[in-house]
Formats: sequence, structure tokens, C-alpha cells
Amino acid sequence: MALSYGGRSEIVDAVRSLAQKAKAGELDPADINEQVFAQHLYTRNFPDPDVLIRTSGEMRVSNFLLWQISYTELVVTQTFWPDFRKPQLFAALEEYNRRHRRFGAL
Repeated sequence: MALSYGGRSEIVDAVRSLAQKAKAGELDPADINEQVFAQHLYTRNFPDPDVLIRTSGEMRVSNFLLWQISYTELVVTQTFWPDFRKPQLFAALEEYNRRHRRFGAL
């Protein structure tokens, strides 16, 4: 569960950390790539999610894991969070399971 979390704040914190390391001479800016950047995120010890289930029919990610969900499959359900139960979870996972993931490729 993510409390008081914001994806934009997480990205700004990662950039700030990288800038401090570069300023201190601990990191060459030329060495910054996606993997180095990801190691400065709050979720650095976790894999990116495969699926994001969005409840309440909202068609937005609401500032949630903005970097990490770039290749995540989105499943939107009309069910509101307090009413989301096993049947809705299984339906969302079945929908996800029917997808062909390309991770940005054509």
C-alpha cells in the first residue's frame, strides 16, 4: 500500500539524488542511464509491475508509479475499491492473461 506517495515527487527525489552524486564527483552524468536512474527510485528493490488494476472506471494513473508502469498492462474495472473482491480480481487477471505483451515493440 502506498501512503502519501506521488510519482512526480519520486522522480524529483531520484533526480535530486543523482544531481547530488554528480556534484560530489561520485557519479559521471554520462553514466546515467535508465538502470542507474531506476536505482534511485523508491521501488529500486522491486520489479516493475506487470499489471495495474484501476478501480472505479477512472481512465488515469493518478500519479502512481509513473516511471515503473511504462510497460505495465492497465486493466480498468468499474468496481469501486471498497467493493473490489476476488471475483473482480480474477476477472482482471483473466483479462491481463489474454494480452500479448510487447514491451514497446511492434
